[in-house]
Amino acid sequence: MDLNLGDGPGGAEATAAVLALAEPPVVVVLTTYETEADVIAAMQAGASGYLLKGATAEELFAGIRDAAAGRSVLAPSVMQTLVRRATPGPDVVTEREVQVLRLLAQGLGNREMAAQLLVSEATVKSHLAHLYTKLGVTTRTGAVSVALERRIIRPPG
Repeated sequence: MDLNLGDGPGGAEATAAVLALAEPPVVVVLTTYETEADVIAAMQAGASGYLLKGATAEELFAGIRDAAAGRSVLAPSVMQTLVRRATPGPDVVTEREVQVLRLLAQGLGNREMAAQLLVSEATVKSHLAHLYTKLGVTTRTGAVSVALERRIIRPPG
């Protein structure tokens, strides 16, 4: 399953739908995206594995065989992402903060973010303050830049 399926639902949503079938197949994500948000969404949707398109043919075949045998399959960089997420420190970005970062990357203001997230503007400001601290920045642009650099989010579009 790729994560970018063009218009309509993404790969994580499609994975969840496929796995809801009466006799679901094993789903392994094969994509170029390795952001924390993408990995978490795919794993929460029930994917058995997450491989990157840069993998060798041998790695892909071994991953497919492992997934078919009921074992989880993860690219090494994806494993690092999950380990970092599972061992939270003071600078780990929450799922809600990822949502804020995505909206920030789209250029939305506090009022628009609040409306989309169904929270108050004060809550958005609080999320931004926490993000600035966690990411070590002082501006909205800096937050988006660091989030992209650390692969917390992917570029909009």
